[in-house]
Amino acid sequence: MGLAASSARIYMLVARKSDLEFMLQMLNQRRMLLANTMLSLQNQFGMTKPGGSEAEQANVKSFEQILGSLQQIDKMLELQVNRINIQHQAVQTEIESVNKVVSKNIEMSFGLMGKA
Repeated sequence: MGLAASSARIYMLVARKSDLEFMLQMLNQRRMLLANTMLSLQNQFGMTKPGGSEAEQANVKSFEQILGSLQQIDKMLELQVNRINIQHQAVQTEIESVNKVVSKNIEMSFGLMGKA
């Protein structure tokens, strides 16, 4: 691969790496918002005592269902974060590989000029 093609490949990989980092930030922000929502719900429903009236027990049951749904959403977000982390590592490895190719290309090009 030529020097220009390798440079273009590095620029493309760095752009992809930046996109992945941005996606990670957005997912982590969503998870933090979700955690804050769950905490506020727990604080709100934490006031009810178990063994109360039927209405209170129904509220506790609906709270548990909502909390379960929010936990499922958090698990899905965590899976997305893991998937993006794997892609990020792959892109980082490829960037390092292309940088080695560029270094070898430069060594060969300028090494031949110096020997002439």
